[in-house]
Formats: sequence, structure tokens, C-alpha cells
Amino acid sequence: MITQTNPPELDIQPKAKPKFSWDPELIAIAIIYFVQGAMGLAQLAVSFFLKDELHLSPAEVAALVGIAMLPWTIKPFYGLISDSLPILGYHRRPYILISSLLATTAWLTLAFWVKNPTTATCAIALTSLAVACSDAITDAVVVERARNESLAEAGSLQSFSWTATSLGAVLAAYLGGVLLEQLGSHGVFSITAALPLLASLASFAIQEQHEYRPRRLWQNQLTQLRQAFTSKQIILPAAFVFLWQATPTADSAFFFFTTNELHFNPEFLGRVQLVSSIAGLFGVWLFQRYLKNVPMRRIFVWTTLISTILGLSSLILVTHANRQLGIDDRWFSMGDNLILSVAGRIAFMPVLVLAARLCPAGVEATLFASLMSIFNLAGLCSYQFGALLTHLLGITESNFDQLWLLILITNLSTLLPLPLIKWLPEQQPATEVNP
Repeated sequence: MITQTNPPELDIQPKAKPKFSWDPELIAIAIIYFVQGAMGLAQLAVSFFLKDELHLSPAEVAALVGIAMLPWTIKPFYGLISDSLPILGYHRRPYILISSLLATTAWLTLAFWVKNPTTATCAIALTSLAVACSDAITDAVVVERARNESLAEAGSLQSFSWTATSLGAVLAAYLGGVLLEQLGSHGVFSITAALPLLASLASFAIQEQHEYRPRRLWQNQLTQLRQAFTSKQIILPAAFVFLWQATPTADSAFFFFTTNELHFNPEFLGRVQLVSSIAGLFGVWLFQRYLKNVPMRRIFVWTTLISTILGLSSLILVTHANRQLGIDDRWFSMGDNLILSVAGRIAFMPVLVLAARLCPAGVEATLFASLMSIFNLAGLCSYQFGALLTHLLGITESNFDQLWLLILITNLSTLLPLPLIKWLPEQQPATEVNP
């Protein structure tokens, strides 16, 4: 599945012990976020489906992934529609229900009816649209609930929501490869189609009053957003992170290399995803424990430099230098992914902190969603640039002669935005990050 690892709305609060009470709505929120994480169950299945059944090239897969990310680039739109256009007098429940049913329909379409790249692109984009919409609306529920809680309870709610998503993602990583090996891609799509039904049932537990909200509410939000995005204090840091994340990626080409050249099977790739998910959690802990008070510019510089150097370690696997060192391909790949996942999560945490810092009072939720949409747009550009480079270098499903050069270019390109580091705020206050 093409999903963006976009966390629930960020909240920055002083450390406090979690102290919220369980109730049906809280359980519903946990279920919805858990399902969003668990939808990653089909991620490997989609990749193998595009490669083996539709016979797409690495460049075509990269381009399709970028297109499928489009729904994440307009995430605030879903919140604005929900705020201004109630369905039967409700602003949250119906939208979560509709998006969940849409996800189920899209996955069933992939399982039984998709036969060509065009319909595959549409179906995968619909799954992204459904998850992005559900995520935006559930974020709004969390924000509304947090307004009625104490500071300690509000911060705990953010951590609780993110933990639910992470548990779903870890479970999906654990089962994704095994199920793909046993059932094939269509079987995994069918199972994935059942997951959103849990979220649709949970939507009925969302507490909200039957009401109609005037149109001027979203007009006011748009006015506040326009004012926010005319400020250099917001525009320049957002532009820096956009350029930093829009550099090309070699992910699709590398997937073809690991499956066609190294012959990694789905079960092993599932184990790699599991290790990467757990390592990502460890990366968050490292940032929270040791790096959260480091000045913003310094941490961006060092995480970029370290991530670039570590990313070049993939050259060892591509050139088979690990075999000369007596290290098996699978063991090297597992260790490489573990280290890169820790570094990648640490590198992304400042983005979340920065996005939260840029949000002025009165428009926090909408502006945060807008900033994350800009960053998601950068991810789309990253895949499209990667697809173009993959095509220009002549990398195909069987020709990986220039893969080393693609990896070299994509890693070194992340250094290009560093001369613009002064666009970021100079200092970072002591905060607790609840991604």
C-alpha cells in the first residue's frame, strides 16, 4: 500500500504523566489510528504486484508511487470540507465512515478487478485518498478532544494516538511478508480490505453534537492561513524542508535490485520491514532522550551529513563488496536497514518539531496539516525525480549496471539545500515531541 508515514497532529507540551480515562471515543480513536498503521500490510504486496503481474519497470513504479501520494498533498482540504459541510448534521463520523468504505472498495478492486497500470494507479490513489482523509478527520477529533483536556491529558493523547499507529505498522510489517508468501498479492489485498471496516464501525463511537457550522468558519481559516504563509518566518523554513525532502530517491530501483538480483523473497523483506519499524521507534527515543534540545540548524546539518554517509553504505551491497568481506547479502541488508531506519527517523524528527514551532495560535491544526502537505508534496517530487533519473540511467528490472550511480546521486543530492540552512530558526527551545 502507498501510505505516507504522516503522524497524528503534533503537540508540544512539558513532560507530564499520562492521565486520561478510557471511554468509547478514545477506544475508537485508537482503533482508527491502529488501522491506518496496519494498512501497511499490503505495502510489499503492491510492490510485487506492480513488478511481477503488471510488469512495470523501476522508473514506472517510482512514477506511480509519486502519483499515488497526491491525495496527501491536499490534506487540509479534507479538514476544511469536514468543518464546513456536515453530512446529516455531523462533521466527523460520516467522513470517517465514507473514507473507510472507500478504502475497502479500493482494496477489493485491486484484489479482483485491476488488470492494467491505469486502473492500478487509480485504485492505489484511492487507497491513499481514503487513508489521508481518515487521518485528517481523526486528527481533528483529537484536536477537539485535546481542547477539553488538561495539558497533561492532551499531551498523553497525542502520544497514545501515535503509539496506536505504530503498533499497527509493526504488526503489518511482521505479517506482510509472511502473508504475501502464503497467499499472494491478491490474498493480501483481500485481507487489507477488511481492516477499514473496523475503522468504519469505530466511527460510530465518535462523540459529536448534531449541528450545522456556518460557512464563514472555513473562510476565516483560509484567511488565517493566507496571513501565516505571507510571513517569512513560516515561508523560508518550509521552503528549506521542501527542498531538503524533494531530492530524488532510489527506493523503487533498489527494490527491483533486491528482488531480481539478490532474490530476496517476500518473507525476508517482511522481516526487514519489521526490523526497520522497530528501529524507527528506537530512533524516536534517541531523539527524545538526547537531541530534542539541540539547536535546529545544528541538528539538521548533522543528521543530513550522517544520513548521507550512511546511505552510501548501500553501495557496498550493490557492488557486492560485502561478499568479498564475507558478509551474506541478507545479513548486510538487515543491518543496513536497521541503521538507516534509526538515522532516518532521527533526521525526520526535526521536521515535526519545526512544523509545530511554525504554527501560530488560532490556526495550529490547519497550518500543521498544510505544512505536512507541503512536505508530502516534496515526497511526491522526490519519487518523480527518482523515476526520471532511473530512466535516464537505463536502470531496468534486469539491468542494474548504473544503480551505484543512482544511489550516489540521490544521497549526495540531499546535501544541496544545506547552504540555505540560515532559512531555519537559529534556536530550538526545550520541548517534548509527541509525533
